[in-house]
Amino acid sequence: MRLVVARCAVDYVGRLTAHLPMAPRLLLVKADGSVSVHADDRAYKPLNWMSPPCRLTIGDGEWVVENKAGEKLIITIDEVLHDSSHELGADPGLQKDGVEAHLQKLLAEQVELLGPGCTLIRREYPTPIGPVDLLVRDADGAAVAVEIKRRGEIDGVEQLTRYLELLNRDPLLGKVSGVFAAQQIKPQARTLAQDRGIRCLVLDYDVMRGVDDPSSRLF
Repeated sequence: MRLVVARCAVDYVGRLTAHLPMAPRLLLVKADGSVSVHADDRAYKPLNWMSPPCRLTIGDGEWVVENKAGEKLIITIDEVLHDSSHELGADPGLQKDGVEAHLQKLLAEQVELLGPGCTLIRREYPTPIGPVDLLVRDADGAAVAVEIKRRGEIDGVEQLTRYLELLNRDPLLGKVSGVFAAQQIKPQARTLAQDRGIRCLVLDYDVMRGVDDPSSRLF
């Protein structure tokens, strides 16, 4: 991984155009070839980025990142304040707790809980930033990405949003919608999800694993 802190301007040229004026920013170049531009806010979300496969060409005061579609990220560097490279090695990946892992398995087996006619494409569908818990097709054949949590919080919605941004760039998948599924979903997370067009689904863990039968309840 290469970390460069520099005063730079950034221009994106592709399906649309975007411009970031000259300012100090962090440029992050990962081993997978991705390049992202960060400010000192917005948490983990970059100001702009290019996902692999892409090619980085470094010239005199200018970086050009281009993908197969011909889209370009042009970074004009005025001054380099820091430049370092680090070997991180293979990451072991996120280890879900037992309940989340079991919820994923159960929902994959009971995919109809996501809606009538839904079919499973794959569990742990890979993306450049990590696997989506489930990728399914709805009754109309459209792809749906599902993020599963024990407790649904804002971080989980942000995680699913990042997956959707990448998946919706894949022409083979077409338009991909999102479902945020959890045993309980906090009001703030639900509001954010709905604002982004992400559907929320509350999962009953006991019912899904056959421990609780709702038809036998008195109340």
